[in-house]
Formats: sequence, C-alpha cells, structure tokens
Amino acid sequence: MTWLRSALFNLLFLGGTALGCLAALPLLLAPRRWFLAYLRAYAGVVLWLLRVVCGIRVRVTGEANLAAARQPGGGALVAAKHQSAFDTVIWLRLLPDAVYVLKQELLRLPVWGRLARHSGMIAVDRSAGAPALRAMVQAARTAVAEGRQVVIFPEGTRTAPGAPPAYQPGVAALAGALGVPVIPVATDSGCFWPRRGFRKRPGTITVAVLPPLPGGLPRAEFMRRLQAAIETESDRLRASVVGNPVENFVE
Repeated sequence: MTWLRSALFNLLFLGGTALGCLAALPLLLAPRRWFLAYLRAYAGVVLWLLRVVCGIRVRVTGEANLAAARQPGGGALVAAKHQSAFDTVIWLRLLPDAVYVLKQELLRLPVWGRLARHSGMIAVDRSAGAPALRAMVQAARTAVAEGRQVVIFPEGTRTAPGAPPAYQPGVAALAGALGVPVIPVATDSGCFWPRRGFRKRPGTITVAVLPPLPGGLPRAEFMRRLQAAIETESDRLRASVVGNPVENFVE
C-alpha cells in the first residue's frame, strides 16, 4: 500500500509542480507579492498531498523562535538541516517572505529557473570560490534589507539521516555580514521522504526550530555551536523515529 501511495504522490507532486510552473508564468508580469502568495498556496497543496495521499503529517516545535522573523519587515537567517525535498517547501509556509540560497545550476532549469529569479532566490556558483561567496552575501544583504528571511542549508546539499555532516563556510559568511538572528533548525524529514527515495513512509515529520544563536560569535565558535545544535537535535529526532516504528512506519 505504501508503494502505491508513494507512486500517486510522486505523480501528483512532479506533474503538479511542472504544471504549476507553467501556470505561474503570467505572474512574471504581476507584482512580486502575487507570486509570493502563489508560492505559499503551492506549498500548502504539497503539504496537503503529503497528509492525504502518504499519511505524512508535519509537526513544528519551537515556533516561538520565529516570532521576530515573522514581524513585518523582520529579516532573519534560517540555517536548516536538509534531508529531503520537503525542506525546500516547508519554509514557504512557515515564513512570510522566504528566500532560499540555492545552487546556480537550478536556475538553468526551463521555466522553473525563470520563476526562481523572479522570486529573488539567491543562486551560488559553487565553483567560483570567493567571488561567489561575496555575491551571495550581497544578495542576502539586499533580501534582508527588504525584510525577507534568508533560508540556507549549511551543508549545501541533502544528507541522509545519520550521515556525517559536512558544514560549508557560506553560513558563517552570512551570519557575520547580515547582523540578523541566526535560527538553527533540525528535522527528521529524511526518515519519511528519503533523499532520492521513491517511497514515502507514513508518520509525522518534525521541524524543530531552535533558539537563535547570539550575534558576534567568532567564526569557529559559531560553526561549532550551529552544528552541535542542529545535529544533536536531528539525531534525537531520528532516534525517536527508529524507536517508534509502529507509529512512523506502518504499512
């Protein structure tokens, strides 16, 4: 049954995303706030499909830690664990005006890349070294000045639950340059929507929003505390899933 439900979800998610991108093209001529509302609606539909088709619910803990970011004009830097495509959807619902840091290759995708540019997503050329880092910081400064919330995945790519982390320096560069709260986020999304996995497992994805890190930390100390906060909580969430297979992996 899980395989059938997963196949249906994948068909609806991939097909719906493709059709949704085409339907959104006229919004390139409209104010950006219209496109933002469209993205929020799209994310809501994806979460609804997860619940109805796959039996996957979403639980968010520590939402109070997003209070400042949700204020009008509240810029913030969200440093989130990235285990699944789910993580690229959820922040469109949790934040009022999220902008993602993403790899430049994604902007080359037909239609989707054009929409991503229009929405102000921050693309990084990972092969360009220091100039790419400076361009990322400048784009993030512009976004924060506009009251947007920058979402970065510190490892730069999806990692399977329990895999050794490899945090990249980009998050430290943003933290030092933006002067806004840095909000760590842990998750167990990869236990239910696996990285590059076909099968979606019923259960409850937890998004754990952790207390913001204090500003002005030395870079090494910031990276140590960020990784410790995210990985410790992500490991705890994964352990609770493994220890409760009846609830989370029922066929």
